[in-house]
Amino acid sequence: MRIDPSDLATFLAIARHRSFRAAATELGVTASALSHALRNIEERLDLRLVNRTTRSVALTEAGELLFARISPAFRDIDDALEDLNNLRGRPAGMLRFTAARQSAQLVLLPIVTRFLKAFPDVSVEIMINDALIDMVAAGFDAGVRFGETIAADMIAVPIGPRHRFAVVGSTGYFKTHKPPVTPHDLKGLPCIRYRFTSGAIYRWEFERGGIEVDIDVAGPLTLNDQDLMVDAALDGAGLAYVFEAQVEALIAKKKLVRVLADWCPAYPGFFLYYPSRRQLPAALRAFVDFSRAPSVLRDRHARA
Repeated sequence: MRIDPSDLATFLAIARHRSFRAAATELGVTASALSHALRNIEERLDLRLVNRTTRSVALTEAGELLFARISPAFRDIDDALEDLNNLRGRPAGMLRFTAARQSAQLVLLPIVTRFLKAFPDVSVEIMINDALIDMVAAGFDAGVRFGETIAADMIAVPIGPRHRFAVVGSTGYFKTHKPPVTPHDLKGLPCIRYRFTSGAIYRWEFERGGIEVDIDVAGPLTLNDQDLMVDAALDGAGLAYVFEAQVEALIAKKKLVRVLADWCPAYPGFFLYYPSRRQLPAALRAFVDFSRAPSVLRDRHARA
């Protein structure tokens, strides 16, 4: 029986993603080729490592044991190669980010596009995922989220300006509904609710003069995408609670009307977060430094 490091790398990719298609994309092969390669590994080990169904991929007990034992070793190999990369004089390689749609749209992507021009030897992959995931197990270098959603064992650094939310409705909506004066007035108005990937419904949060209020709004429409919430608000389906930056232009053009602005303070904004490691990869260190450079900060505030 001979198992090569390349075989273990194949297994690791499948184990991290729990998906042949996603693992195949990472490795640059077809899903069928990857499935065939795994079968060969299992035959040589005389053990099943993965249980496959048409809908899911799950590790067996043997697969879980192998994954737990070899993952740290491969991270050590990555660190050793990164040590050599640091001698090259300029960062190179792949950076993989996980981010919710709005954090990628409002903060991450504008910085990444400028970063790639400054560091042509680095490539970046951004995967949109509104669910909180184990980014180390999934093979990501870093993520971008709101500060309160970041696990305590992660290093987090600010990556954008402070953000505000905005409660908005169409001009047609306010022809038949009285604008709310306080957050409590929302209880009698149709609102567009937001459902997290976890299944929970978001309670709208407000603050003024040290008083904090959260409202469990009601309404006929529930969505899990803020861009769709803006579209629905434009169509008069109800009030939407979205990022201010998403609707500033629509408010200026009087396509949407903002209410309760004095109850929507600025929040700390988004954070770039990554696992605590012995040594930060050179490309990620370059990205962190670049995102905090004065010129980038000025540009971000200008956009905001």
